Amino acid sequence: MLRSLILFTGEVYQLAREQVKRSLRLQLILTFAFCLLAYYISHGIASSLIGNINKGTIIDYSQGRERIDYDARDLVRILDPQNTEYNTDDSGDSGEVGAPPPVPPVHAVPAPPVPSVPEAGVQQGGTTSGAAVETPGAPSAAANGTAGAPANGTPSGTPSGTPAVPGTPAAPQKGTDAQAVQRKRQQEEARQRDFMNTVTRMTQFEKYKILITDLEGKVVYRNANAHETLVDVHSVIRNAMEPRNENSDVRTEFSSFYPITYNNQKSYLIVSGIPQPRITYQKGESPLSYVLALAVFIFLFYYLTKRKMRYIEELASGLRVVSTGNLDHRVVVRSQDELGELAINMNAMVSELQRTIEEERRAERLKNELVTNVSHDLRTPLTLIMGYLRLLHDKNYETPEQAASYASIAYSKSEKLKSLIDDLFEYTKLSNQDVPLNKRGVVINEVLEQLLEEYVSLSEEQQLTLVRSLPPERLTVRIDVDQMIRVFENLLSNAIKYSLKPGTITVLMTHDRTHVLIRISNQADNLTPDELEQLFDRFYRVDQARTSDFGGSGLGLAIARSIVESHEGSIWAESEDGQIHFYVKLKLAS
Repeated sequence: MLRSLILFTGEVYQLAREQVKRSLRLQLILTFAFCLLAYYISHGIASSLIGNINKGTIIDYSQGRERIDYDARDLVRILDPQNTEYNTDDSGDSGEVGAPPPVPPVHAVPAPPVPSVPEAGVQQGGTTSGAAVETPGAPSAAANGTAGAPANGTPSGTPSGTPAVPGTPAAPQKGTDAQAVQRKRQQEEARQRDFMNTVTRMTQFEKYKILITDLEGKVVYRNANAHETLVDVHSVIRNAMEPRNENSDVRTEFSSFYPITYNNQKSYLIVSGIPQPRITYQKGESPLSYVLALAVFIFLFYYLTKRKMRYIEELASGLRVVSTGNLDHRVVVRSQDELGELAINMNAMVSELQRTIEEERRAERLKNELVTNVSHDLRTPLTLIMGYLRLLHDKNYETPEQAASYASIAYSKSEKLKSLIDDLFEYTKLSNQDVPLNKRGVVINEVLEQLLEEYVSLSEEQQLTLVRSLPPERLTVRIDVDQMIRVFENLLSNAIKYSLKPGTITVLMTHDRTHVLIRISNQADNLTPDELEQLFDRFYRVDQARTSDFGGSGLGLAIARSIVESHEGSIWAESEDGQIHFYVKLKLAS
């Protein structure tokens, strides 16, 4: 599986790489993404370096406030063990959101001796009537010296009202198990000691104010740091619920407020104190980091796209060179993306333009040759015609037979002149596609068989043997019979005219499911590839002597090609082993 995964990853990488190479758009996207990543990295590094130089000091009181709240919860756990909302494990396993912060080690305060409960008077309305009443659950001034303060002139640590720590055991009832009562009393004494130790620590070391009030705000207990006898519970609740800015550097008193059950009555615990500050350092901000990151982005984008921009400039320069007429110039293909495709198309365009211009130049040269050759061919018979007509006009002949001979020569030369003019006119019409084609389905082997019969005697006069090989099947094609017969007449006439004598002319016909192929071969000197390509060009002749007695105008094969192409066929020539082969390929009728 690991090997397959590695191979698959490699294939995906190669595929992605090829796609990126072929797409300029993907290259620009990846370049932009890389530069953007470099921008953020540069901004982070610059911000870190500049921020360490421009550090700012922040005084944070959030942990101090959390410490006060945690200590208040600790008192809630001691005073009201039955309150499951706050009496949870410190580890946070009870499901409470947000475990309390770790509490630093505190100084251990020895637990004071548990005072006895004297038979004394009872406080009423916050004033003492007779001696102060102390219960096992209420701290006294004699017990801790500083743990409590008089609520209304009473000894320190003495609560106003009926002082008692929650859970103070009642008098044993008759029939109660003495051991259970003893265990319960020991638990209450242990809780009292915990309460006294915690209050002593908070009073001496944390400087907290600890108040316990009833529901109306009357203070029923206070420590030595507190002096209030009546508290506005509504204001305390509102202040406790107001959101505080954790990073505020204003040092104000913080109060933690919790509802408890104290002395079997619903009460409120209020722990107030000044939170201890914590000094932190914040990195400074500077626009220079953004400027440096932007400079890195611009530099990388410019550097990574510089080669592509140079290539675009190279292509533009190549177009300017071609526009000046230098068609031999080619641009270098340097990539596989759209720019590379543009370079390939530019080179192909220049090559095609160069080929077209060369063809036009060759056509112009051939046309000039045509003018020269046709002028020669027209002038020669015309001169003869005019000469013999002048002789006849001047009656410069001796016998009537001689006059008839002059008239016959003038007539034959005029026919040749007409044939040359007709060829020029026919080629012009075929080139401009002005000749309508009357296509119909005919059996091509029968048409060719009939045409060959007409050339048998002519071939024999020229010491040539006409050999044919035609299939017995009836091969039907859709052609203009007159035009196609002219094609084969031109090919047969050329074969008879230019074949080595004595010799053989071979006509072969083959076919497949869609096309029929006719080949006309004769013995002749081998031609070069360039000559074979130019055979069907207009005004071209292999015979450059161009005598009026041998050769035509050079338009026969050009006319034949135009006719075959108008029938959606093809015609070409091949030369091998002292023979030249002309091929005509036509589509069979469906």
